[in-house]
Amino acid sequence: MSEPFAVVADPTRRRVLDLLRTGPRTVTDLVDALGVSQPTVSKHLRVLREAGIVTVRAEAQRRWYELRPEPLAAIDDWLAPYRWMWADRLDALGHHLDRMEDPDA
Repeated sequence: MSEPFAVVADPTRRRVLDLLRTGPRTVTDLVDALGVSQPTVSKHLRVLREAGIVTVRAEAQRRWYELRPEPLAAIDDWLAPYRWMWADRLDALGHHLDRMEDPDA
């Protein structure tokens, strides 16, 4: 398993990434949002930083963590051949809904 897959396999790290999608956050912000201890958050941030998925910038006593989506491209590339399954199912659902009668009409 390549590194991006191993890194995002952990549910806490996925939650950290979800929080960072909206913009940079401090460790304190992440601790509050996740409801876990500061050492736990720091451990997960270290793994994400070592994998190159997040960057850190110091600003006085604060450390701001920011998402770097480029390393996640490997996961997106791996998923690409499977998207047809979802697209076909969504198209079928759309056709089914189009054929249904509108109960409010």
